[in-house]
Amino acid sequence: MLLKLFFSFIQVGLFSVGGGYAAIPLIQDQIVNNLQVMTLAEFTDLITIAEMTPGPISINSATFVGTRLAGVPGAIICTLGCVLPAFCICLGLAYLYYKYRKFTGVQTVLSALRPAVVALIASAGTSILLLALFNGGFAQATPANFRIIEFGLFCAGLICLRRFKMNAISVIFGSGVIGTLLYMVI
Repeated sequence: MLLKLFFSFIQVGLFSVGGGYAAIPLIQDQIVNNLQVMTLAEFTDLITIAEMTPGPISINSATFVGTRLAGVPGAIICTLGCVLPAFCICLGLAYLYYKYRKFTGVQTVLSALRPAVVALIASAGTSILLLALFNGGFAQATPANFRIIEFGLFCAGLICLRRFKMNAISVIFGSGVIGTLLYMVI
């Protein structure tokens, strides 16, 4: 059983491109459909628990499925199977980078990727900001949906971080406390 679980989660780890949520259908296919060791209702319950706990959802799901099916050894085997492919790929890429980093072709490729990475980070930041300030995406960004409390907290947090060089954790915690108090009063 442990060997079947290990190879199932190796496949999940290898083919779940696109983040942790992309792994859930693969885990479901392996556990519910192929191995048939869990019902869909049991799997759904485990995914719900995995979503509520901190950490990557794919690893949490693998750990919970392994624990449910084979206890602590199952948790270790499933988690290892889920993480091992990404670890090996990253290790291989790091080796290739350190071996060939002085070549101009590698530097050219990395230089070309930097603007794309900045654009992806900016896109994610803009999406989060729109979600916070308008409770939705670009389509919901209307004056009627503008959230003034969130805007005030954003501006205050930005000033605290940039002007006063406060610790980011303190700003996050303080924003949470102030926001909670404001929403309790209003």
